[in-house]
Amino acid sequence: MLAVYKKELRQAFTSIFGYVFLAFLLALVGFYVYTLNLKGGYASIAYAISSVTAFFLLLVPMLTMRILSEERKQKTDQLVFTSPVSITRIILGKYLALVTVFFFAIAIISVYPLILNKYGNVNMKSAYANIAAFFFLGCAYLAIGMFISALTESQIVAAIVTFIIILFTLLANALKNMIPTDYSVAFLVMLVLSVVLGVIAFVMMKNVPVAAGISVVCIAAVLITYFGVSKEMYDGLLTKILGWFSLVSRFENFTYGLFDAAAYVYYLSISFLFVFLTIQAIKKRRWS
Repeated sequence: MLAVYKKELRQAFTSIFGYVFLAFLLALVGFYVYTLNLKGGYASIAYAISSVTAFFLLLVPMLTMRILSEERKQKTDQLVFTSPVSITRIILGKYLALVTVFFFAIAIISVYPLILNKYGNVNMKSAYANIAAFFFLGCAYLAIGMFISALTESQIVAAIVTFIIILFTLLANALKNMIPTDYSVAFLVMLVLSVVLGVIAFVMMKNVPVAAGISVVCIAAVLITYFGVSKEMYDGLLTKILGWFSLVSRFENFTYGLFDAAAYVYYLSISFLFVFLTIQAIKKRRWS
């Protein structure tokens, strides 16, 4: 795992992507710190960092699009499949390299509250809780981007799909206030999602019976709960689902100076989930 980690970290800085990622991220944070804190007079760095979260749309695909798709395109992934090192260690090495590149930026950003404290009274605990939440949010997005990169050999496709998914997580909180909340609409959407899950399973496993079985089980569960248990349980269900996918909404508590330990757990869970899915996707290709 250490060899993979060093290779990916070195490759991030022998190519332009690592430098562009760091330069773009630090320039954005620096701009907002100057505008909102130094010039605007705000004591909290939270507003500056919160303003940068939307730019994960561009930053994450830039860093993750090549991490696995490039190897698949160049057929060098066969070396991974035949390596004596486990797939889990290889993927963890790659992911930790991505996290390390991001951490370099976080380490520099962590100096800003100390600088701001020279010009006023900064709540240091709140500032560093906010920076930590920003770091875990970025780690979650990096895990999602790496998973998408594992599903395709095209870096462009990986970047576009990652962009779309992150955009959805950014807009989810706004969308939940725009959609109907009655149980009939939720019922129809859950049926569609059951089919979509089957399609996703097929894309990952290339196994028609398993993918069809997943869809059938999900559809059966939706039908049983709707007609056999209670229709009312679908009231507001879409709103709750969109709330689960809204990664940024959990970051807002830190922007307002509130500490939310559940947000840390949520981001770590998302990171673990998508790293696990990446490992399973690569294992499937290894044995297919």
